[in-house]
Amino acid sequence: MTDELKADVVLEGGGVKGIALVGALSGLMGAGYSFPRVAGTSAGAIVGALLAAGKSAVDMRSLMAATDYRRFQDESWLDALPGGKILSLLVDDGIYEGEYLRSWLDEVLGDVDTFAQLALPDDPDSALPQHQRYRLVVNVSDVSLGRLVRFPWDYDRVYGLDPGGQRIADAVRASMSIPFFFEPVRFEYERDLAGRRQAAHSVLVDGGMLSNFPIDIFDRRDGRPPRWPTFGIKLSSRPGALADSFPKEVDGPFELTKAMIGTMTSFRDAMHVDEEAVQARTIFVDTMGVKSTDFDIDAATQEALFQSGAAAAGEFLDGWDFDRYVDDHR
Repeated sequence: MTDELKADVVLEGGGVKGIALVGALSGLMGAGYSFPRVAGTSAGAIVGALLAAGKSAVDMRSLMAATDYRRFQDESWLDALPGGKILSLLVDDGIYEGEYLRSWLDEVLGDVDTFAQLALPDDPDSALPQHQRYRLVVNVSDVSLGRLVRFPWDYDRVYGLDPGGQRIADAVRASMSIPFFFEPVRFEYERDLAGRRQAAHSVLVDGGMLSNFPIDIFDRRDGRPPRWPTFGIKLSSRPGALADSFPKEVDGPFELTKAMIGTMTSFRDAMHVDEEAVQARTIFVDTMGVKSTDFDIDAATQEALFQSGAAAAGEFLDGWDFDRYVDDHR
C-alpha cells in the first residue's frame, strides 16, 4: 500500500445500487486514500454515514453482504387491507414506513449516533466556516420550504436546532425518502414569523429530488488551491454513453410522476457533469441495469455491483492527475 492520501468524496444516491459505492470506496482505500469529509444523498448518505463513522472497506462490504434488503420494505397495518399499498400511499404519502432503515442504521453505527461525534478537529488551513466542520454532510429536500438542505450544516440556520445534538440516522432516513416509495419525514421545529417564534413543520424527502450529485460541495471558495481533491462516485455511465440508453416504459400516473422527478434530478446534475473538469474527478460506475428499488437483489448481483465499483475506481486512478486538478480549481 502507498502512503496515505486524502480526498473528500461525494456519493450519489441510488438505492440498493449503493453496494457499488462500497466497491469504489474499497478501491480507493486500497490505493491508500482516506476521507476527511464525505457528502451523500439517499443510499450515498447511508454509505457516507458508515464511512464517516470509521467503518473500513472490509466492514462495509461484510455489512452489505449480511443485510436482507427486503426488510427495508417495512409495511404498515394498512398493507394488510385490500388495496393496502394504494391506501398507504394515499394516507401516509408512501408505501413503506422506512423505520426499519432508521433502526438498522442506528444499530450498525453503534456508539456514533449524533453529529457532534463527527465534528472535525480544529484546522487553521480549512476554508470551511465553523458550522460546516463535520465529517458527514447529508443532502435532503425540504418540499415545504422548496429547497435543498444539507445536514448538519442547515440545522441551526434553517431550523434553529443544535446541529451536534441531531441524530445521524434521522438525517439519513430523511435523505432516503424516495418519493412514493418511502413515507416522507415530517420535521417539527419553531420558526420566527413577524418577530415571534411559532411552531412549524417541514416535509423532508429524498435529497436526490433536487440534487443527487453535488460534486462541488467541498470546493474551496477562498481563492486558495485545494489541499487534496474531491472525488465523486456516480452510479451511471459517462455522459457520452447516455445516447445509447434505451427509453424506459412510462405507463400510468404513478410511473409518469416518478419519471418526471427522475428527469428533473438527472437533467440538473447531468448539465453539471457534462463539464470536463467535473468528469475528470468523477468515478462512473456501471450498475448493470439494477434499479434503485430492487430490494430483492441476490448475492451474485450484489457481488457484481461491488466488483464493478472497485474496477471503476481502479480505472479512474490509472488516469488521475492531481496537478491538473489543482490547475482546474485555481
